[in-house]
Amino acid sequence: QVQLVESGGGLVQAGGSLRLSCAASATIFRINAMGWYRQAPGKQRELVTTITYGGSTNYVDSVKGRFTISRDNAKNTVYLQMNSLKPEDTAVYYCTAEIGSRNYWGHGTQVTVSS
Repeated sequence: QVQLVESGGGLVQAGGSLRLSCAASATIFRINAMGWYRQAPGKQRELVTTITYGGSTNYVDSVKGRFTISRDNAKNTVYLQMNSLKPEDTAVYYCTAEIGSRNYWGHGTQVTVSS
């Protein structure tokens, strides 16, 4: 059973930084794409960023230049460095991992940005 465990969320002032981590709990031969979604109160879950096994990345326009996704394939871990945070970045952040033909989700970590 694969579990994704997120960490690093919290409360930060606008303009500050946070780094999220997400590690797969089981030994996995290969994780294909990994990514981060977020869901703000009263809004739909949205895709924030993805990274392929080879390191190719994509970002939603609202975080380009501020967020950076990276991964350590040896540790089956994905990271999200968030800089210049804004109150509108406040949300629960979920990591995802594509393993074989299945997508796995973490339970989410809260990020709150105060103005």
